Amino acid sequence: MGLGGGLSFFKYMMFAFNFLFWLAGTALLAIALWLRFDKSTSDLFQVSGSPSTFLTGVYLLIVAAALMMVVGFLGCCGAIKESPLMLGLFFMFLFLIFIGEVAAGIWALSNKDTIVEEVKNFYTETYNNYLATKQETLKEALRVFQFSLQCCGTGGINFDGARDTCPKKQDTEQFVTTSCPAAIDDLFNSKLHIIGGVGIGIGVIMIFGMICSMMLLCAIKRTRDVV
Repeated sequence: MGLGGGLSFFKYMMFAFNFLFWLAGTALLAIALWLRFDKSTSDLFQVSGSPSTFLTGVYLLIVAAALMMVVGFLGCCGAIKESPLMLGLFFMFLFLIFIGEVAAGIWALSNKDTIVEEVKNFYTETYNNYLATKQETLKEALRVFQFSLQCCGTGGINFDGARDTCPKKQDTEQFVTTSCPAAIDDLFNSKLHIIGGVGIGIGVIMIFGMICSMMLLCAIKRTRDVV
């Protein structure tokens, strides 16, 4: 016996939700693999003194993206096939991701100052080493950093030996003069509420997905009990 009209619509909504979740996981995996293996960003991991949190973060992103794809697949198949097993696994994996997100958020907030100092020290060391050696790997690492944060140098002074790594202001030939340590502080402080808001939004979506999966699972079991 199939689900009623209302629950049948609910089932296909569940399928659409999980298909989008699977697509998001695929996109996130592509971004993570690009960060790890693209030459313009992989130079950051090859520089001596590169914080271990960089590489660890990318690998965690790869694992999270792969898990999102698995969860999306289980949710899609569980909804369409009306499979209690798949829906149960979907709920379990989504719950684990939710717990992981909460734990990561708590860890990041409690270690924010340490992370900021580690990133600033890495940038300063890379900047000074480039001035001394002019290594191409260091140059690419600086360019990634400075173009991403729209900053230049350790003190905002760009008329030195590292000027060729600095971004220019839009539609002008003038170089950006914001110092990178200041830009790093701004990223972690003034933008923290945006990052937190995105995290809360993702958490709410996950809770919605868990509630939907349990409602659908209970409806399927009730239908089969009637039969």
